[in-house]
Amino acid sequence: LAFCRGRIVRVPKGPLIRVVGTEVAIPCSVSDYDGPSEQNFDWEFSRETDFVRIVSTWDSTFTSEEYQKRVGRGDIKLRRSSNDAVELVIRNIQPADQGRYKCSTPSTDATVQGNYDAEVQVKVISDGLSVSGSKARSSTSLRLSEGDSFKLRCSAITTSPEHTHLHVTWQIKSGSSWQDILSLTHEGKFQPGPGYEERYRSGDIRLDTGANDTYRLSVSQASSADGGAYRCLVSEWVRGADGSWQKIQEKSVEIATVSVQRTDVVISTSNVSVTERDSLDLTCNITTDRSGIFQAEVMWYFSASPDDTLSDAQLLLSMDHDSVVSDSTLISLSHVDRNSYRLLVRDVDVEDSGYYFCEAAIWVPLHNGSWHKVVERTSAPVSVVVTALEPDYDVFLNASKTPKFSDDPTELNCRITNVQDTEANIRFTVSWYYRQHLPGDDVVAEELLASMDADWTLLLGDRGRERIQNGEIIFSKKSADTFSLRIQWTSESDRGDYFCVVSAWSRHRNNSWVKSKDVTSASVNVFWATQDYTLTVEAVKLKPFFVAGHTFEMTCKVSSKNIKTPRYSVLITAEKPFTDQSSPNGTTRIISLNQDSVVRLEDWTDQTRVDGVVLEKVQENEFRYRMYQTQISDAGLYRCVVTAWSPGGGGMWREAVNGLSNPIQIDFQTSGPVFNVSVHSDSPTIYQGEVADLLCIVTTEGMPLEPDDMSFDVSWFAVRSFALDREPVLLASLDRRGIVTQSKRNGSSDLSLERISPLEFRLCVHGCEDHDFGNHYCVVTPWVRSATGVWQREPDIKAKPIFLSVKMDVLNAFKYPLLIGIGLATVIGLLSCLIGYCSSRWCCKKEVQETRRERRRLMSMEMD
Repeated sequence: LAFCRGRIVRVPKGPLIRVVGTEVAIPCSVSDYDGPSEQNFDWEFSRETDFVRIVSTWDSTFTSEEYQKRVGRGDIKLRRSSNDAVELVIRNIQPADQGRYKCSTPSTDATVQGNYDAEVQVKVISDGLSVSGSKARSSTSLRLSEGDSFKLRCSAITTSPEHTHLHVTWQIKSGSSWQDILSLTHEGKFQPGPGYEERYRSGDIRLDTGANDTYRLSVSQASSADGGAYRCLVSEWVRGADGSWQKIQEKSVEIATVSVQRTDVVISTSNVSVTERDSLDLTCNITTDRSGIFQAEVMWYFSASPDDTLSDAQLLLSMDHDSVVSDSTLISLSHVDRNSYRLLVRDVDVEDSGYYFCEAAIWVPLHNGSWHKVVERTSAPVSVVVTALEPDYDVFLNASKTPKFSDDPTELNCRITNVQDTEANIRFTVSWYYRQHLPGDDVVAEELLASMDADWTLLLGDRGRERIQNGEIIFSKKSADTFSLRIQWTSESDRGDYFCVVSAWSRHRNNSWVKSKDVTSASVNVFWATQDYTLTVEAVKLKPFFVAGHTFEMTCKVSSKNIKTPRYSVLITAEKPFTDQSSPNGTTRIISLNQDSVVRLEDWTDQTRVDGVVLEKVQENEFRYRMYQTQISDAGLYRCVVTAWSPGGGGMWREAVNGLSNPIQIDFQTSGPVFNVSVHSDSPTIYQGEVADLLCIVTTEGMPLEPDDMSFDVSWFAVRSFALDREPVLLASLDRRGIVTQSKRNGSSDLSLERISPLEFRLCVHGCEDHDFGNHYCVVTPWVRSATGVWQREPDIKAKPIFLSVKMDVLNAFKYPLLIGIGLATVIGLLSCLIGYCSSRWCCKKEVQETRRERRRLMSMEMD
């Protein structure tokens, strides 16, 4: 292919058939060339043998004298479409232009390869296409009503000597441009224009052919969008030598101008306001210029929103085109005149407020006696407001019982007075509200306590819901005009302003109740004079001096004022130094005693000293706390947190006030030894299956101790990552009594933890696997025996981690699989040989009988 590559000049395959007087464009392109990307072209023409130069892209003197005038006027020109393609354009082609046209390209190649010119034959035929209207005169005007039908005709014929096809398109002028409606293509296919596909499928738009080469456009159900100028556009097509269709000319003629009168539906009145129990009168007017026989179908709708569609609206009443009205008791529909229809709603209610609109359809008779709907319109909605008849009454609120002290009952009565203009279908309900009373001009939003609906069902608010459900707050209706609110045990939080809202409900036609009016009473203030609660707590250390191992003891004395028969609950807390990791916030809750003298351990986690803390009640206002065998880790500030409780309603205790004592400090002055911990391994990098040996070494500084006077709790941890960015995992622990505890493991490796000397502890990982890698460290808790023989716990010490790396032994990993594979291959080979030998020996053996031959010696030739 590389050797055959060369310049190729292409023109359309001829002959090209064109109509006299039209514009002709003959394309020419070049490919597979060398040199600059923009190529030059020369065009020449020949009627018989000799070629005459027409025009060139690069030589202005190329044009012969015969074509200089036409080229100068622009009747013949070159139009470049790309760097390697041009078009020869001939305007108003004449029969003298019929002949052969040659396109050539000057060479820019390094070597001469391919073709440098191409020829095409152009045939010029006479114009035989004629297009005209149905009456061969100027366009007419049609005035139609919406929903009518109309037909337009045009005639198109061709007398071309060639075998040509016609393409007929009906168009409408939309603005300044023409839009396709329906076409009959040169291939005999119907093609609707954009936006007319649905109407074409429904048959509202058709294109029919008739005698004398006429093409008829039929439009049914005309709308306002069908108004405008219509024209018939006809183009003539011929099949080229390459089999493709080519348009050779196009003509059009305007047929008619159509105007469509729109049919409107309006309601005669605008926004309407009526009083409850009156009648609502609305009229629907149909505006149309239709003069023939027609009937209207009218439907009235109601909706709560002006944006609702017909599917969302409620159908009130309808009248079909035969003047048959649907049945309704309180609503009537009447025919006022030819184009007006009246809707009358009697005894309107508040629920009739909303938006009303009517939908009208025009029906016309057909030739077969049936009726056909031609147009349908919906009016704009009209707002109707029904004003309710409100009853007239007043509301009075008073307090029949007011509290003098806390937990006294409170009772409020809400009474309806001066009732006027009420009917039998009116009922009253009440809503109770609370507003906190603040000094000054501060505004506080009211809170709903409870309310009643139209069925006198009690609905609870958010405030006091639990107390209402427990019966501490009671709502009742004492009589037809009196509602009451009773608080069984009034607390300080109940002090404030109370008011009631009485609602009037009206019964509607469908037996539903609708709220018509709300009246709010004046507020009543619930308040009694009180003094603030006072609580004082004093902590006293009974033994001013003691050492580690002794008993710590302190008392908490409580005094209170303005609290009736108080009881106290006590909580002992300790503020440890921030170095104590067991209490990140610095404060530990140790033990508590509630107002019923029930003792509870809070955050005391030392299992070896479960009974080491005691809290008891010495007197009604005095409490004593003891801590036995104190440790150095118990150092800190100790306080008493006391809560005073007073008896509340229903036998419940109510929290009154809290108090905090002064701190009591426990501080141990010691000059004991200092412990250091480190981790060591002779082989931090091992192979899988080997044993990892890690040592936890404890060193001491300062005062020397005997080995029997110190003991250690050792715990080993691992972080499974190169960086210490994951949670540590407990591997094993060894307490000071020598008991080893291991955590659950997922792999096949095993652990062992032992003490090899008083200050050295060894962790062994047997049969290491790849998941045993990571940073390993130990945490040591020293225990020191004091001079009194009491063991004291020292703070925990964490060693610096050491990274354990586990590698894979490639030789050992593949040794056994290779030996097993070679052994299996050898066994299978020997077995195959054995099977083949046995098969050939006994299974496939055949008895062959040989023909017995006589053995005769050859005689010598001398004896023959």
